[in-house]
Amino acid sequence: MMAAITAARMGAKVILLEKKRRLGIKLAITGKGRCNFTNAAGIEAFIDQIPQNGRFLYSALNAMNPESLIQFFEDLGVYAKVERGGRVFPASDSAQEVRDALLAELNRLQVDVRTGWKVVSVETDREGFFRVKAKNRPAIKCSKVVIATGGITYPQTGSTGDGYDLLETLGHRIVTPRPSLVPLRSEESWVHGLKGLSLRNVAAELLADGNTVQRQFGEMLFTDSGLSGPIILTLSRRAVTLLDEGREVAVRIDLKPALDRRTLDVRLTRDFSDMPCKSLKNALECVLPRRLIPVIINRAGVDPNKRCSEIKREERHRLAESLKALPVRITGYASPAEAIVTQGGVNLRDVNPSTMESKLVKGLYVCGELLDVDGYTGGFNLHIAFATGFLAGRSAAD
Repeated sequence: MMAAITAARMGAKVILLEKKRRLGIKLAITGKGRCNFTNAAGIEAFIDQIPQNGRFLYSALNAMNPESLIQFFEDLGVYAKVERGGRVFPASDSAQEVRDALLAELNRLQVDVRTGWKVVSVETDREGFFRVKAKNRPAIKCSKVVIATGGITYPQTGSTGDGYDLLETLGHRIVTPRPSLVPLRSEESWVHGLKGLSLRNVAAELLADGNTVQRQFGEMLFTDSGLSGPIILTLSRRAVTLLDEGREVAVRIDLKPALDRRTLDVRLTRDFSDMPCKSLKNALECVLPRRLIPVIINRAGVDPNKRCSEIKREERHRLAESLKALPVRITGYASPAEAIVTQGGVNLRDVNPSTMESKLVKGLYVCGELLDVDGYTGGFNLHIAFATGFLAGRSAAD
């Protein structure tokens, strides 16, 4: 939609083909229906949130930075607000408002929107024109093509990887698409028993074959199949690749990251001294969520009914160790249908970052989630889609 609007504003005659019956289905459900459409970070801070290939985005971000995207939507009547972490939402908290504004602008610009068109091939002829063929539809002849079909996540919205097939047929190399920002699975029964428990201000380390490869601080969530929540989703990008490589993957949770082990031991000693007659399981309620207490006590190998005054030094040290390093073995990850974004895609060596034009096929442009570039949570991925779409549309119209 951004590419079509941008090209049409520059005077190009634009046809937008959508295989679903309506446009922007995925956009309407982003941010839990609130649409975190960008992040107020500066360009360098923005690039820091792109774990791989971030430098490819410099031209797109200079063409449309967060400030200009916010202005773009304000010009369409969608006003923005900035929340924690620089996340930018429509003031109305309505993703539908964002989608409707784009639809209204497409209509105002008289873009020829055709829904129910499932494109099956894009071919070039000797005259340098493209023939775009859709299932059970007449072929369309055009001078430029922008492919913006999305990745493999949320396939129910239409993102089923069609664009990768179209581009591979035209000679482009595809880095294996995988889900990213996706819940992680664990077969440990105690994890499943904590379904719905959310933890704040904790640290989580991603381990590969016992070695720490990444660490995050913030919020996480236990689910009926494993782990999720903001810091887990951030770790998941690397975890997915490691799992696919056959590595042994685990997440180690530090429930008290603000305290080192010595300070934590002093804290436990003081707490136990203040309530000598209380049982251990009751005393830990001032340290942990109630549902997590049996897990920690069991891992430490201490009798939960033991009085605090009877806790030995070695037992207290084991409790502290369990609080600082609670391991969860990771055995897999959720399907693309549950992932927020796709990692992998068109090899960036095949795309000109200054225009989003293919280096292999003149007049063909690629943008959004099809590209092998993705970010962490916080509005970065939607901004990548808008900015690369803007640059592709502008370049095609030029």
